[in-house]
Amino acid sequence: MYNKIKQICARAGTDDDPDKLKVIIFKGAGDAAFAAGTDISQFKTFSGEDDAIAYEQMIEAVLHEIEYCEVPTIAALNGFVTGGGAAIAASCSLRIGSRSVKVGVPIAKTLGNCVAISNLKRLIALIGEARTAHILLTAQLIDAEDAKSAGFITELLEDQSQVEARALELATSMTQSAPLTIKATLNGIRRLREATPLPDDHDLIKMCFGSNDFKEGITAFFEKRPAEWTGK
Repeated sequence: MYNKIKQICARAGTDDDPDKLKVIIFKGAGDAAFAAGTDISQFKTFSGEDDAIAYEQMIEAVLHEIEYCEVPTIAALNGFVTGGGAAIAASCSLRIGSRSVKVGVPIAKTLGNCVAISNLKRLIALIGEARTAHILLTAQLIDAEDAKSAGFITELLEDQSQVEARALELATSMTQSAPLTIKATLNGIRRLREATPLPDDHDLIKMCFGSNDFKEGITAFFEKRPAEWTGK
């Protein structure tokens, strides 16, 4: 999935795009979730800290292509928007959702890994430092109303069908707008985000992914029990 998203977003809006896309809409395959996160089973194969760094770099390469896509991207959200799904949504130009939306990154209660600084920056840009800290430190999911009041989503609709219909309306509207204005707006927002350089976070990633707690989190996840954390 991630490689396909990366390829589509990298080509969109360029001369190499065979589909000549003008807007991209992301939505979940079913009605239970937009995206509930990454494939946890892959973490079982990690042999060391370098695997964790490579994983985060792979994910960031995908999110970067979404964020820097030459055409607007719309996240049509429904159900659970957690973990990697929340990161994908945060990388999109616009986010709209249904009343079933629940947003969060509950890794402090599940896996015991960490959020890369690049994703912290995206979340803070959308919902602020205080709300980001609350979501991550409490491992709580916020509902649709809270997600809208926080600024994570800008439009709240009743159900998935309305969300998808509205996403198409927004996409159509943008394709009929001045393309240079759309391009300048997207690039202007990106330049503002780039104004603050990202500090290195490899030590944080290695600390969490290389820990016994992370191994315990993975084991507990598949055994469907609460993890027993030791801080080591």
